[in-house]
Amino acid sequence: MRITLRRGTFRVLATAAALSLPLALLPAAAQAEPAPGPAERKLIDSVTAPAVKKHLQALQNIADANHGNRAAGTSGHLASRDYVVGKLKKAGYNVTLQPFDIAYFEEKSTALMERVSPNPRVFTPTPPDGSSVGEFDTMTYSGPGEVTATLQSVDLVLPPGPTPSTSNSGCEAADFAGFTPGNIALLQRGTCDFVVKAQNAKAAGAVAAVIFNEGQPGRTATLLGNLGTPVTIPVVGTSFAVGQELAATGGVVHLKTDTISDIRTTYNVIADSKWGDPNKVVMSGAHLDSVPAGPGINDDGSGTAATLAVAEALGKIPTRNRLRFAWWSAEELGLLGSIHYVDTLPAAELSKIKLFLDYDMLGSTNYAFKIYDGDDSDGVGARGGPPGSDEIEKLYEKYFDLLHQGHNGTDFDGRSDYGPFIEAGIPSGGVFTGAEGIKTPEEAAIFGGTAGQPYDPCYHQACDTVANINDKALALNTGAIATAAVVYAYSRDLPGPDTARPAAAKTRTAPTTTTKATIDGRTTG
Repeated sequence: MRITLRRGTFRVLATAAALSLPLALLPAAAQAEPAPGPAERKLIDSVTAPAVKKHLQALQNIADANHGNRAAGTSGHLASRDYVVGKLKKAGYNVTLQPFDIAYFEEKSTALMERVSPNPRVFTPTPPDGSSVGEFDTMTYSGPGEVTATLQSVDLVLPPGPTPSTSNSGCEAADFAGFTPGNIALLQRGTCDFVVKAQNAKAAGAVAAVIFNEGQPGRTATLLGNLGTPVTIPVVGTSFAVGQELAATGGVVHLKTDTISDIRTTYNVIADSKWGDPNKVVMSGAHLDSVPAGPGINDDGSGTAATLAVAEALGKIPTRNRLRFAWWSAEELGLLGSIHYVDTLPAAELSKIKLFLDYDMLGSTNYAFKIYDGDDSDGVGARGGPPGSDEIEKLYEKYFDLLHQGHNGTDFDGRSDYGPFIEAGIPSGGVFTGAEGIKTPEEAAIFGGTAGQPYDPCYHQACDTVANINDKALALNTGAIATAAVVYAYSRDLPGPDTARPAAAKTRTAPTTTTKATIDGRTTG
């Protein structure tokens, strides 16, 4: 489909003093009919930056009242869910809550590990917020507990072999044949998952487990590990140096972990408009959860708030195609909400979704206007999206071009909720202002800001508050969301081939994520 956008399609209402959005958003496709009348235009124009900021403040208030975050599985996420659902129902949407279970983990206070004898020594911990890396770290999904017990080595390879991932320490029940119940197991990274080592240790009667890095080049640092599922005994990871020291001295160790590790139910929020062809679904989404470390106002309160404001404006406007909006849970745990949605949707229903638009981090303070590279035109990194993704990319490019605003491409690198839709063959796109990556001098020349610094200096931190939003970036990206929603709501032809698509793969490699609970560690050796 060719989309023709005329300069008159947009009105830029943003000023330095009062940021309204560039939202005179008439359908721009040549085939688009019927065009919205004055009442519809009035509703579209009602999407203003103050409206978006009001939602952001509500999310901030929710986090403030719920231990400083809105993480999946917490009261803060449930309150965020209820807030969004209330706004959607008022706007006239059919709202569905999709439950699914997650492994929840929270480290409530800093862990303690000390050798009591011989040669007493206290080891430096990694704090729960991950602000520094110590000599040891509480593994994600470790159980809570405080124990003082004899340390017992289990099938260690010291010195380590020359080839990484060759130690079988703790990988088989037979490794614990001589283990004394009530001791702490000292284990070495190697060929099997950390959780296998921990579960075998527990089955052998260990009251805790210490897993140290294997020892080859690149495998000496403190292990920031993820067990992948709750384990009931304390489990910590250490550097190779600490593990080697403990193996040499043995003795008695005092270990304390203060964690919550269990299985909880969380919810995706799915909202369908009452209008349009149910066989042609235009879907947009943002993730509603934050990381435990902070309120997540840019990541991804910005996408949540902007998508909600656009949904509110369009909820009562008759459209050619069905609009569907999603607010995913557990994105920060590995895109779990969007994966669950795509994997459990029947193939016939999945084929009705003609495109998916992802909105994650729209207001980074050191922003760049990034458009997902649907056709691999940038020629770097990951490949482009499924057929039709190139057309979505071109729509966003024309939007920014008509505003005389520079932009650049960004890869579909698997770090946000477009991932499972791309796997399912659904054309996808979106806009993004950058996370922990470093702004280049070339980007600083286009967008301003500071080269050599992160796009979002508060990424996954407690300082990701309402103060961590650039108003211009948020305003223009909200306009991009509204533009895409309206254009595709009225288009006769939608991006990509109008054919049945394969069902989503039921087996995936682990998604790329960026929380301490995932990317900082490994579930395997």
